[in-house]
Amino acid sequence: MIMTMFLQSLSLRKASVFLFFSFLAFPLHVSARPATFLQDFRVTWSDSHIRQIDGGRAIQLVLDQYSGCGFASKAKYLFGRVSMRIKLIPGDSAGTVTAFYMNSDTDAVRDELDFEFLGNRTGQPYTVQTNIFAHGKGDREQRVNLWFDPAADFHLYTIFWNHQHIVFFVDDVPIRVYKNNEAKGIPFPKLQPMGVYSTLWEADDWATRGGLEKINWSKAPFYAYYKDFDIEGCPVPGPATCASNRGNWWEGATYQALNAMEARKYRWVRMNHMIYDYCADKSRYPTTPPECVAGI
Repeated sequence: MIMTMFLQSLSLRKASVFLFFSFLAFPLHVSARPATFLQDFRVTWSDSHIRQIDGGRAIQLVLDQYSGCGFASKAKYLFGRVSMRIKLIPGDSAGTVTAFYMNSDTDAVRDELDFEFLGNRTGQPYTVQTNIFAHGKGDREQRVNLWFDPAADFHLYTIFWNHQHIVFFVDDVPIRVYKNNEAKGIPFPKLQPMGVYSTLWEADDWATRGGLEKINWSKAPFYAYYKDFDIEGCPVPGPATCASNRGNWWEGATYQALNAMEARKYRWVRMNHMIYDYCADKSRYPTTPPECVAGI
């Protein structure tokens, strides 16, 4: 069960990258907050559109008529927790997508865990879409309207991943849970390490109201801001026993399921702010996908 420890660790924002070494069969956890963005990430797309701020401790992503941009972690990770504080595009952001995700980059058999922030017209709520690919199978979209203005200030977005489940958090609120139900024949990402990625790009053919709302280039350039990059997991390449070590903090007994307060917050989000769930889309899935009845 994910207990108060986890909430405290989120609020304290240790923002560290954990490296794992084995000595005498015991893991040694060495943590250090990266001094600058470029220590642990690299620009993957249009470096002219990514600007370092505050000595590289924060960055600005830019989208204009010429290009979007993106970055990725230098290493891949297997299990753990990844989080960033993001301030999204203010005002009229329709047609834009700001993405924060993990990806195994293995094509047909890829694993992927997605946060996609879908822009909207001024005054309308921001929508966050999550999706999960396991063993090459995706199409598991859920959409939630955020209950605050994510462009007014930074908010914390977290992907938590252990052998038992995957949880997407917005600040300390779980908005999605995907359980490991391999015993029921449901695929679960557990063998492929994933890199950490983010992109800012134009997707007005689908992002806002199914593509009905187009991007307003007169509002360009569009800006999104990131800081407090935090990766805690097993780096690959790294010690071969790290991912299977049940002594890692994220595999502890208190992290195996949502605690009672988190479960209440999770139900509140789904009852009041969820606007799309593939599990309930009978036009796409006449038979409910098996993972949808597995519970949290």
